[in-house]
Amino acid sequence: MVLGEKIKDLRLACNLTQEELADRCELSKGYISQIENDLTSPSIATLVDLLAALGTNLKEFFAAEEDDEKVVYNKDEFIEKQGNGYVLNWLVPNAQKNVMEPVHIVLQSGSATEDDFPHEGEEFGFVLEGEIKIVLGKKSYKCKKGQSFYFVSNKVHKIVNEKAKRAVFIWVSSPPNF
Repeated sequence: MVLGEKIKDLRLACNLTQEELADRCELSKGYISQIENDLTSPSIATLVDLLAALGTNLKEFFAAEEDDEKVVYNKDEFIEKQGNGYVLNWLVPNAQKNVMEPVHIVLQSGSATEDDFPHEGEEFGFVLEGEIKIVLGKKSYKCKKGQSFYFVSNKVHKIVNEKAKRAVFIWVSSPPNF
């Protein structure tokens, strides 16, 4: 961490000159310049005074910078898996380390996903195109375009397309399971 640079950035964000900051802290303009250029380091007491004048404190000043978190993913980053009559696209690469795992699925007519055995967690989906059948244990449920589904993953489950057209849906598993 470059202490002087952070102090200068804070000073500029507060629209203060070096002289104005120095006056507020009973320091010289030259000393502020030396701190900002990392030619000297202030004592803890002086740093506390500087930070108070800049509207912050030691805890906030030394808090770890937030990592640039990846928020938006492009189609070329998706991971694709083709199965017997279906195509899965993981929409968030390495989602298995996250709390949920969203997958875009294209399921051809007469096809089904593989059986997913009981596990801890929950499943959510939204049908974008066509109609699917959710097989959950010994029961099954139809879900059409514009509808969503949600269930606890405590039974064997899979998705089946019995219609003549393909089905397209988003399936989110929490925790990741695909």
